[in-house]
Amino acid sequence: MARVRGLGHVGLYVKDLERELWFFRDLLGMQVTNGDVERGPVFLSAQPEEEDHEILLARDPEKVTSVQQVSLYCDSLGELKEFYQRFQEHEIPIQRIVTHGVAVGIYTRDPEGNTVEVYWRTGVKWPQPFGRPIDLTRPDEEIVAALTTGMPAPAASPSG
Repeated sequence: MARVRGLGHVGLYVKDLERELWFFRDLLGMQVTNGDVERGPVFLSAQPEEEDHEILLARDPEKVTSVQQVSLYCDSLGELKEFYQRFQEHEIPIQRIVTHGVAVGIYTRDPEGNTVEVYWRTGVKWPQPFGRPIDLTRPDEEIVAALTTGMPAPAASPSG
């Protein structure tokens, strides 16, 4: 049976293209892969060798988006902590930092108010939905130990 393999890209209507470019390109480290930086649209990718674009920014000052969230992953807990520091340095308000068991995510907003999650895949299998606050200022070992500590045991999977 055919199935999707992952998120291809998210398109956002934006009022202030320059501020959005700063957020995704300069703060989060994505690369502009195509488009018109002056007028839009602009295409960005975190892995341009593999994916032409993961974010599309289209200028439209009249549009109001209904984006629930844009989730972008990083490769390690160390990188997630680096994003935490970067958000702090740039006074980017953090909505919440949580473990989902399967991932640890930092939730914030882009300059136009869209929720953006930057997360690290933990490799832990855990039933969803689940979310519990976690402290990224703790040592890595403590964070990893806290991923599942105190969480209810996952339901047994049916055999068959």
